[in-house]
Amino acid sequence: MKKLLVPSLLALSLLAVTGAAQAQAAESSLSFNMGATTDYRYRGISQSRLKPAVQGGIDYADKSGFYVGAWASSIKWIKDAGGDASVEVDVYGGYKGAVGDVAYDVGFLRYEYPSNKLAVSANTNEIYGAVTMGPATLKYSHALSNLFGFADSKNSYYVDLSGTFDMGNGFSLLPHVGYQSVKNNGAYSYTDYSLTLGKDLGNGLSATAAVVGTDADKTMYVTPAGKFTGKTGVVVGLKYAF
Repeated sequence: MKKLLVPSLLALSLLAVTGAAQAQAAESSLSFNMGATTDYRYRGISQSRLKPAVQGGIDYADKSGFYVGAWASSIKWIKDAGGDASVEVDVYGGYKGAVGDVAYDVGFLRYEYPSNKLAVSANTNEIYGAVTMGPATLKYSHALSNLFGFADSKNSYYVDLSGTFDMGNGFSLLPHVGYQSVKNNGAYSYTDYSLTLGKDLGNGLSATAAVVGTDADKTMYVTPAGKFTGKTGVVVGLKYAF
């Protein structure tokens, strides 16, 4: 049975929340990150069969506001769906700026699943736009192609509202709610939600613990063993940036 499975909640939702909130960097920078998570979730749905995953990425931010990057993670959902890919590679680029107190972020994201061999390719192209004011970020993502292996699903979209709150002493709290619409595949559309506690451990190391859940159809989003991949659960991650 097909599943709508997208990149990691712990990794990419933090990028979505914090990325749009940053105006142009004072200087250009090249950075790297690597990490692990107890469950690779994104938009509430597990990518890793509710199992751990390893992840890493590289980002270049130009002082003009333009940026490019790539990110990868181990996955299990393609093989569960009858394909032959165990890695997801995301390539993205865009522009960040600000108008007064409102920051914005617009860009393009390519989800690549090498040799996925599904009947409808899992490879997906999205454009996105986000605005941030104070602690709140509103983001809209729109599929320019079929979405993650769903036939006739071009123009699917995802909208989410997130917040970033500094709790002091290196702690942050990130509430989130989002809605995934799957064009012409309405049974797979759903709402997801999460509450993430982050901790800056210093020297580029950070940790997160998130409560994640969805209202997705329990008969649609399942592992081969019948486990619901959108169930409410706790996800813990560790990341090193350098």
